Amino acid sequence: MAKKLFIGNISWGIKSDQLREAFAEFGDIEDAVVLEDKFTGRSRGFGFVTFTNDEDGDKAVEAMHEKELDGRELVVNEARPRD
Repeated sequence: MAKKLFIGNISWGIKSDQLREAFAEFGDIEDAVVLEDKFTGRSRGFGFVTFTNDEDGDKAVEAMHEKELDGRELVVNEARPRD
């Protein structure tokens, strides 16, 4: 089963492919996306990484939460469904 992670406090310069690269060492990734403002194209400062299995997602949360990426300390936790 796949595990989707919320990645917050992302540096404005990080793109989706760089986010995927930063998390790739923890396992197979289905999707990695940095959300962008639809009018300016600028990063909104958060994104999501979806791992193909739960164990890899858990390892990534443990290793990457509060780790610095491009000068900013990431917030990494399991994504919650939208209400």
